[in-house]
Amino acid sequence: MTTRGKLKPRLGAFYAVQLPEADDFAFWRERARGLVQCDVPPDRIAWIEPGATGSLFASGDTRLSPPPSDARAVRASKAFVQAAQTAMCHSDPDRFGLLYRLLWRLQGNPRALEDRADADVRRLDEFIRQVRRDMHKMRAFVRFRLVPTDADALGPEAAEHYVAWFEPEHHILRANAGFFVRRFANMRWSILTPQGSLHWDGDALCEGPPAQKADAPAGDAMEELWRRYYASIFNPARLKIGAMLKEMPRKYWKNMPETALIADLVAGAQGREATMIDAGAIAPEDRPDSLSAIDKAIHMCRRCPIGELETRAVMGEGPQDADLMIVGEQPGDQEDLAGRPFVGPAGHLLDEHLEQAGIDRAATYVTNGVKHFKFVMRGKRRLHQSPTAKEIDTCRWWIEDERALVKPKLVLALGASAARSMLGRTVSISRERGRAHGLGDGSELWITAHPSYLLRLDGAGREEQERLFDADLAAVAGRLAELAGR
Repeated sequence: MTTRGKLKPRLGAFYAVQLPEADDFAFWRERARGLVQCDVPPDRIAWIEPGATGSLFASGDTRLSPPPSDARAVRASKAFVQAAQTAMCHSDPDRFGLLYRLLWRLQGNPRALEDRADADVRRLDEFIRQVRRDMHKMRAFVRFRLVPTDADALGPEAAEHYVAWFEPEHHILRANAGFFVRRFANMRWSILTPQGSLHWDGDALCEGPPAQKADAPAGDAMEELWRRYYASIFNPARLKIGAMLKEMPRKYWKNMPETALIADLVAGAQGREATMIDAGAIAPEDRPDSLSAIDKAIHMCRRCPIGELETRAVMGEGPQDADLMIVGEQPGDQEDLAGRPFVGPAGHLLDEHLEQAGIDRAATYVTNGVKHFKFVMRGKRRLHQSPTAKEIDTCRWWIEDERALVKPKLVLALGASAARSMLGRTVSISRERGRAHGLGDGSELWITAHPSYLLRLDGAGREEQERLFDADLAAVAGRLAELAGR
């Protein structure tokens, strides 16, 4: 690359760049841009990690004249910038030099990143893969524990504070902060790591110094419920130890309360498989004893891919002694934002038809079979995705607990997913609607379409489906009146 402008680096000089933070992409980008514009080649720069004790080039010339006024703009594609931001979080000290080499090469070859056989490009891809995996593991394996606080001094609203300890392989704490703020927006929490800490008070996020494991609590009362849940969903028929260790490496086990059960669960897997009962049949003494306990537990649940999305768990609402429980599929976009079930367009349509049928929503317990919003991004919009059968079955533990505590006389399932969450099998709405299905606890299940299905229709098709929907609700209202008169 030829020198541009009147100013140029001194021949043979080395430039030592000390970074203030290990993941400070903005600082690196500013320095890298100036070095490229002054024609400083990659082999003349020493990028020094924060806290480094020294460098072979530390005594070299660290002063660099400003780029010449007529220097050409540095060229870097959006793909490179995004890749560099992620790779910057890697722990390899050569990441700064690797990114600068690629930026230097992009000035002469804008398509350099397209060569997947190139050693630097392959290494960049590997950095990104490892950082993303570490971020995923942090989201999956962080375990918050409740710590006591001074409620008298801080007020009753500040009586609960949750603390987690995690040991990331890479510098991902800041990059992952947004996920935990969105996921646990209604909690006061702290995440402690050897690299730094994050603290969320419900309104603002602040950073803190590195911590030690001794600074985090050893356990809390909620962990017993979590262990019981983990043991209850452990399926010995699907045990694959190699796959389990790949997804949940042993190095994370020391900070996860449920892993203490794994050895015994694996050892007894063959015997359990021979005697295992249908999914969801959990002993009554192992169930949460209140709806508030379920509410807390579902916010910490990550037993399926939906739980790892950047959404909040949405608990059911309504009278605990309601005669009617309405079960939907999952929260939607508006429900996720509000933290309440059926407040979006489908909820408004449901309210209209309930009122027409004479069913008081205020006297009804309304919830969902799946507790988190499953979506896919399309531009800036979050579009609904239906949960898989496995995801519905994983969440059955929670909906069954809600039903056991509310003890409704009737359950109205809206859609096939909600029906599966009640029955444990897939059903046809057209064949099963309009009649009662007996449940094991003596209550009745009624099945109809989901209001969101009606919203997707128009013309004669919608009129017909709304007529069937109204007929189903009328039958439920009539049955409620019969049961009330007994």
